[in-house]
Amino acid sequence: MIERTIKESILKSIKNKPITLITGARQVGKSTLCGEIKRELNYGYVSLDNLRERETAIKDPELFLALHKAPLIIDEVQYAPKLLDVIESIVNKVKFEGGNNKGMYILTGSQIYSLMENVSESLAGRVSIIEMSPLSLREIRGLKETPFVIDPVINKERNEENPVSIDELFDYVVRGFYPELYDNKDLDTDNFYSDYVKTYIERDVSQIINLNEKLKFQRFMEVLASLTGEEFVANNLAKSIGVSLHTIDSWLSVLVAGNIVYLLEPYNENSTLKRVVKRPKIYFYDTGLAAYLARLSNKEVLKNSIFSGRFIETFIINEIIKSYKNHNKRTNFYYYRDIDQKEIDLIILDGGILHFIECKSGISYSKKDVSAFKTLELKSKYKVGPSSIVCLTDVVYSIDENIYAVPIGAI
Repeated sequence: MIERTIKESILKSIKNKPITLITGARQVGKSTLCGEIKRELNYGYVSLDNLRERETAIKDPELFLALHKAPLIIDEVQYAPKLLDVIESIVNKVKFEGGNNKGMYILTGSQIYSLMENVSESLAGRVSIIEMSPLSLREIRGLKETPFVIDPVINKERNEENPVSIDELFDYVVRGFYPELYDNKDLDTDNFYSDYVKTYIERDVSQIINLNEKLKFQRFMEVLASLTGEEFVANNLAKSIGVSLHTIDSWLSVLVAGNIVYLLEPYNENSTLKRVVKRPKIYFYDTGLAAYLARLSNKEVLKNSIFSGRFIETFIINEIIKSYKNHNKRTNFYYYRDIDQKEIDLIILDGGILHFIECKSGISYSKKDVSAFKTLELKSKYKVGPSSIVCLTDVVYSIDENIYAVPIGAI
């Protein structure tokens, strides 16, 4: 079983909050991790995937929680949002009576579209929300994971313990990062993702919207997959798929809520506001799912396609963001593009310091490849720290003052 970095943050939350809510897409490993915690900490466990349990939770949440005493793990809690009000009253009562209400409930939810609204209304101040991602490369390889930093000494050490060849990289990108694909290495990726998409549409999407045009929704997912790493232009999608702008907005919100895709917002501040592109870029959380939907069936197909650069960019940005999320570290991520087409793939704003990152699928780079870094640095009110091009080099090297080429294995 692959050890998950996020477990430490979950255990810390259990010690400090009455309720811990673990969110994330289907199949990222929430139930497996909760099974570990159940055994180690002696929690009760119930899943609302069980239709009988779900019916009781919906119709009589007080009875459900009387039958299932705390400390309790409730899996897929989004199916019975009324439970949250009753959980609130239970943890409040324990505190009012002078008891210890820490760690009473662990909840998981794979579809947070309506769940988060109920959480914010019912459990404000009592719940710690932790987002669980697909596996990171370092988790797959059994290596210690820390938030990515740009430091040539650290990057050299991390790359030496985690070298990634070009062939290995494309293998990982196409296979994706869902745990089941690594628990069972003989599992066919096409079969896995075909079942994944079908289950997601039938069990999650249909719970949220009246989806009469399921084929069009799947087509929407397929078109988006081919656009991972691109600006999100709703008008173009509406015309391509033959639906309204309102429908595109609604369907996008469903994919975002289900942790299938995320939007990377453009960076701006007062000094740059008039010159920057205002549209977000869209990324799939998992490159394997995106490759399946875009019909990039193996690494050779991807390597030789027009999509290879954007899929490598998606992989790099995902791995960097996972390294922060897996430590439950709140950090701001952006991209930058101005009207002169100066672009920076990823900007990390952490502790009041900006770090610029370009994601490339080559090896050799020079100052001209990071000219946008200087453009934004001159305009920005923030201090700019070490920055980098993360690429397919196998060694760390200097590009300019405080700017380095960093191997992918260093993430």
